Amino acid sequence: MMDSSAAREVILARVREANAQAVPGTVSPEAGYAALERRYQRKGTLSIEDRLTLFESRLHEYDAKVYQASAASIAGVIAQILGERGKRTIAIPNGLPSEWLPSGFAFMPADRSSALDLDLVDGVLSGCTVGIATTGTLVLQNAPAQGPRRLSLVPDYHLCVIFAGQVVETVPEAFERLTATATLPTTFVSGPSATADIEMTRIKGVHGPRFLDVVLVN
Repeated sequence: MMDSSAAREVILARVREANAQAVPGTVSPEAGYAALERRYQRKGTLSIEDRLTLFESRLHEYDAKVYQASAASIAGVIAQILGERGKRTIAIPNGLPSEWLPSGFAFMPADRSSALDLDLVDGVLSGCTVGIATTGTLVLQNAPAQGPRRLSLVPDYHLCVIFAGQVVETVPEAFERLTATATLPTTFVSGPSATADIEMTRIKGVHGPRFLDVVLVN
């Protein structure tokens, strides 16, 4: 049976083909998109240090907590964070590096877990594909160490590990990074889930976790 991502690509390919054949001589949507004039900033200008500082600042503005780590101290920092949060049972996606997992906690492989199962854990630990400094955004995909979208939507707490080399400055740069994996289900996360749609009162945890911690590995 064809999965949902593959089925979507088949449908979109047929739509593109039909559009291209609709009017002889019509420019294809891809060519038309490529020809658009782009006056916005497409490349970053900040140094690595300033880019990471901006990224951390944006995350703080969104009420996310950021912790610094080296590659060798990831497990220790994760243990510190989970201990401070009082979290013990943590869902993890397939492919998460075992060296990230400290002892003393129950880590549950959760790629095939139901929403009900995920609602019962204390939180989820994952990696990500790319981070965007300008917007303070984490980009998650259905990929190893990140897992299906429900992992980042159902648990009330999310702890995400991102490496300095994964952080770009601008949104266009992020989309360039995502070109090779564009067909994967993708979620853009800018801080803990919150909305003020109801009587202009800010409510956290409506569309995802109420609490977000980020381990920035530099």
